[in-house]
Amino acid sequence: MSNIQSMLAIGSLFLLSMVSLNFNSALLHSNTVEIENKVYLTAFSFADDLIEEIKQKAFDEKTLVFPTVNRSTLTPAGSLGKESGEVYPYFNDVDDYNNYSRDADAPHSESYHISAEVYYVSETDSDSKSNNQTFHKRVDVTVSSPYLNNNVKLTFIFTHK
Repeated sequence: MSNIQSMLAIGSLFLLSMVSLNFNSALLHSNTVEIENKVYLTAFSFADDLIEEIKQKAFDEKTLVFPTVNRSTLTPAGSLGKESGEVYPYFNDVDDYNNYSRDADAPHSESYHISAEVYYVSETDSDSKSNNQTFHKRVDVTVSSPYLNNNVKLTFIFTHK
């Protein structure tokens, strides 16, 4: 009878160890998902903060003084970007953020890279880049990090009234 009891005890210990291992594995996976979500939320916050900052700027250098302009007087598509002498954070219009980038850190993870691209888009299709001035500028803000499986990208269309 002692052999059977020993076998039952060994079987019980084996079953208990398997349950414990599965529980620990599930707990570890849950912590990993929680940390990954924090990293994605932080990246989203960085992108959203930059878009909110850009929303405070004028549509174009030409609309700073005269709010109503002719489309042809807007900054040419090939010249979008900061003007000579302008430095961040003293940008004054949307297209100053073209080719803007910076690195940022957060308390729970480091090494975020934030970049922005600004370009004119077709007035009928906001996914089509335009080589001509339009009253619509699209801003793509991308946040990357070695801790992200995929980059976070937010887009906003600025329209001149």
